[in-house]
Amino acid sequence: MDIMRQVVVFDAADLGAESTFWAAVLGGQVIEDNDDGWHSVIDAEGRWRIGVQLAPDHVPPDWPDGTPQQQIHLDLHVDDPAGAHDQVISLGARLLQAGDLTGDEGHQVYADPAGHPFCIGWGQPGEEALHSFLAQLG
Repeated sequence: MDIMRQVVVFDAADLGAESTFWAAVLGGQVIEDNDDGWHSVIDAEGRWRIGVQLAPDHVPPDWPDGTPQQQIHLDLHVDDPAGAHDQVISLGARLLQAGDLTGDEGHQVYADPAGHPFCIGWGQPGEEALHSFLAQLG
C-alpha cells in the first residue's frame, strides 16, 4: 500500500475556530470545502496536515480521564517552549497541565478551541536520534 497523504481529522462544532487555530499553529492556511462540512489545514510548506469535520453535537473530551475520555491527541515538539506556549494561548488554546518551561526536557498539555487535548514537548530526542536508531536496525 502506498500512502499518498496522512492526515489527522478533528471533529468540531465550529469549523472556522478549529481550522483557523491549527492553520495558525502550523503557519499555514485553511481550505474550505464547498459543502461547508469540511476544512483542510495546509502547513507552511503546502502539505495537507489536518482535516476538520463538522460535528454539530461535538462534546470535547474531559482530559485526562473524564467522560468522554480523550481518544487521540497530537504531540508537537519544539525548540522554544515558552514561545510556543505564548503562540497557542494567543490563538485560543487553554492550558490543561503545566510543565517547567525552563527545564531541559518536558511537556505541557493544552486544549484547542474545540477542546481536543494536545501536547507541546521539548528536549526529547529529535530526528537525528531517529535516523541513528534506524541505521542500527540495518
